[in-house]
Amino acid sequence: MTHRTVIVGAGIAGVSAAAALRNSGYVGDIDLLGAEPELPYRRPPVSKEIVQGVKTPDEIRIKKAEWYDEQAINLRTGVTVASIDTEARALRLSGDEAILYDHLLLATGGRARAPWSAPGIRTLRSLADVPRLQAELAGGGHVIVVGAGLIGSEIAASARGLGCEVTLLETASLPLPRLLPPQLGELYVDLHKTEGTNLHTGVMVSSIDEHGDQTVVRSVDGRTWSAPVVVVAVGMEPNVELADAAGIVTTAPELGGGITVDALGRTSAPGVFAAGDVANQPNGVLGGRHRVEHWQGAQNHGTAVGKVMAGGEVPFVEVPWCWSDQYGHNLQVVGWPDAAHELVVHGSMADRDFVAYLLDDGIVRGAIGIGRPRDIRTARAWISAQERLDAVLDDGSVT
Repeated sequence: MTHRTVIVGAGIAGVSAAAALRNSGYVGDIDLLGAEPELPYRRPPVSKEIVQGVKTPDEIRIKKAEWYDEQAINLRTGVTVASIDTEARALRLSGDEAILYDHLLLATGGRARAPWSAPGIRTLRSLADVPRLQAELAGGGHVIVVGAGLIGSEIAASARGLGCEVTLLETASLPLPRLLPPQLGELYVDLHKTEGTNLHTGVMVSSIDEHGDQTVVRSVDGRTWSAPVVVVAVGMEPNVELADAAGIVTTAPELGGGITVDALGRTSAPGVFAAGDVANQPNGVLGGRHRVEHWQGAQNHGTAVGKVMAGGEVPFVEVPWCWSDQYGHNLQVVGWPDAAHELVVHGSMADRDFVAYLLDDGIVRGAIGIGRPRDIRTARAWISAQERLDAVLDDGSVT
């Protein structure tokens, strides 16, 4: 009897899981269902090279079209799933088609948060978001970006590179508040300002409305900013609706949200797994649970869960790592940096050539670097091993 694995979500987690299934010797049917009409693509370049027009969509495909045929993976794009029946092990698609499965992987990712609605508001998460915004930025006019996290900061930098006047608004007191401790957040204040971006922090947006040909952003303290286009980049919401409706256990938003999985990627429903941005998983290094929204985390988690679905039993344990390109500088962050951690800097922050180690009672919990990829790779191993920085420095491992 032929077994069937269905993967809902054709982003990096879904594609990686499909590849891992085949590489692990799985010979059953694989259906890979993607809601977007596009051939699966790498999402990080969307807010950088794609919106700037430096790369085309075909240059960021995860795999070439022929790969799916070669691997006997039934890729179906532009397909949405309406419901899951976990007892019957069946999916119902939006066109009322039914698909039975032996194993099901939910790699549904997330969507851009959109707390406000107005004609001039844009988000930038998918390729479908690019053409209109790209045309609007190409004119070099004024654009407001709400949110100075990774995506918002990258959009601001991309828009400046296209000659736009950019106003960047952030609720926190510093940019990149989820990633950087205050000392390094200040560095990015200086970087934005040096590059001509008008950064305003401590801005609590109360409304975004249309007034004539302008979109007006109003803060709770009465300040206003206006531009034809406002890009909202205030985070993502995990796509858990399918799981919720099927009775699959999910995690409360205040605890990180997402579909609750164990260390093997298994959900509360037999034969159903989840991977990538949508999966709320055990933290195999520090304990507790977390949900990781970074590209490599989704890629590696998808691979690990694909191996489990093929019969493996290796838990997924990984120290998260992410990067950001802004104004020609490559920022890399690894581990779990916290503002309460002790900060030890090697190199020059002023020259934007450094690695900063973040210590909890001497143990390396995170590292942040610009222009130091080798040091970041080394720090990742230290974080995984819960090394003390003074011990590895005494070993002569770092100079």
